[in-house]
Formats: sequence, C-alpha cells, structure tokens
Amino acid sequence: MRPFMEQRDTAFRSCVPLRKRVAIALWKLATGSEYRGIAHLFDVSRSVACRCVQEFCGAAQRALVPELVGVPDENKFRELAAYFESRWGLPHCVGAIDGSHIPIIAPTDFHSDYFNRKGWHSIILQAVVDGEGCFWNAFAGQPESMHDARVLRLSRLWERASQGTLFPNHTRDIGGIRAGHYMLGDSAYPLQKWLLKPYHDTGRLTAEQHFFNKKFSRARVVVENAFGRLKGRWRCLLKRNDCNIHLVKEMVLTCCALHNLCERHGAAYEMAWDVPVAAAPQPTGGVWPDAEEDGREVRDGLMRHLMANYL
Repeated sequence: MRPFMEQRDTAFRSCVPLRKRVAIALWKLATGSEYRGIAHLFDVSRSVACRCVQEFCGAAQRALVPELVGVPDENKFRELAAYFESRWGLPHCVGAIDGSHIPIIAPTDFHSDYFNRKGWHSIILQAVVDGEGCFWNAFAGQPESMHDARVLRLSRLWERASQGTLFPNHTRDIGGIRAGHYMLGDSAYPLQKWLLKPYHDTGRLTAEQHFFNKKFSRARVVVENAFGRLKGRWRCLLKRNDCNIHLVKEMVLTCCALHNLCERHGAAYEMAWDVPVAAAPQPTGGVWPDAEEDGREVRDGLMRHLMANYL
C-alpha cells in the first residue's frame, strides 16, 4: 500500500504517519465505529479519520483487490476443482456464488430502491468463493430491490462466462455429458452450463434429485460461511454505514480482499464473531421470470455421476 498512500511533510504541516493512517482505516473496517470515536481514539480530527479511510480503500482498489480477489488462472482453477471434488465429490466445480446485504444509510437519490424487506436500506454484495471460503470474484453496489439474477447479469462475471472467456477450455465426462467448469448457485439464479442450481422442489422430485439437492446444498454452504466470517471479522459490513455509496462499495471490496489475506495466512477467527442468521438476511430470491435455462444436461449428468459414486 505504501506507493499509493505515501505522503510527505510540508513546511506548514506534518503528515499523519502511514502506519497510523492504515491503522485508522483498519479500525473503521473492523469495528464500524463512528468517526467521532475513531478520531478521539487516534488523536486526530474527524476529517482526518474520514480521509484515512477513503485513501486506504481507494488504494486497496488498485493494490489489494486486483491481487487478492482476482479470477484464477488455469492452474489455480485446476486446484479449485480438485479441492471441490475431494471434499464434496463434485467434479470440475470451481466455486459457489451468492449475494449478501450490506446495510447503508438511506441515500439521497432513489432511496426506495435500496429499502429491503427487513425494513432498512442496503446494497448487495455478489461474490464467488472457492472451496476454502476465499473470494475469487466480488461485485458490489447494486440496490437491494434488484433480483439476484439481475445483479448477476449486470456483472462482469456474467459477461465473461457468457462469452466463454471466464473458465479454461477444459471439459471432462460427467455422467455421460462433456462439461466444463461450473459454479454452484441457489434457485434465484438462471441455470447455465457454467452455473448449476438445485432441482426445484415441486413435490414430485425423484429420489435421485433429492439426493442431488442434498449433496449440492452441503457444498454450497461454503459461500454462506464465507459471508459470515467476512462480516464477523469486518464489522463495518454489519452496521448501517454512514459513508456515501461509492465509498461503501470500496469498503466492501476492500474487506473481501482483507478477508482473503486473513484466511490465507491463518489469522485467528473466534466463533463468537459469527453473525447470527437473523442479522444477515439474504437478497431477493425467487426464480427470475425471464431466466434462460441452459444447463439441464450438465445438471442431470452430475446427478448421474453422484448416484453412480454413491452406489
């Protein structure tokens, strides 16, 4: 971060040391404390405390996020697929996708779009995690009223996946079907060859489909756990954020990068930090009415593969 945040003293004023500015920003992200309290704690003005957070998160977008929350390369995708298969028996799977609410103060413009069913305003964080709960894609800032599938279609992730440039061009036989890499989503997402979801339970599912859904859900919980640990460690994502939406978005993505940094370096995490389920409502669900279903053969092939290995 130093090249992006280094400052020099002037003849009129000494700058706040770099380590102190980073500490102020990390304290804000980790506690969600108000700027008044942070200013008192670090013996700076509120404007300085606010500027430290802005500078740190702005620098993180250039230095940390691209390095720590980037789409894996070919070798890394191979590692991700091997981990999912060894842990959950899902061949060629490289991630799980979901969305999560981030509370905000009601914005001045279009505030009703950000009002959620729990009675407060929020934006959506859409993220993809690997089998160990680290983020390899994150997209934040859309209003809560937007459907999960719509958020996905507005993201760079959808664009690249639809163009066939997201995953390496590697396929393998899965239950008699040649399938490429894919990720796991819930019922709110459109079924695609690269994005699978459970069978919709209409009360007429076969035993094989029920078995598939059970195995699928056990693996997909990794993304829900990742959101819990993200918010447990970086508490600014739990409280109504008093910053403007642009800064909140930067704070969210910065926290995703810091989450990966902590997870990969084995930083301590206390179970007492876990976020209660009631405190973390999920974004708008339900099936997107105009969703194109283009992954039935891959899903059926995966079901046959799971059944064959179970029997």
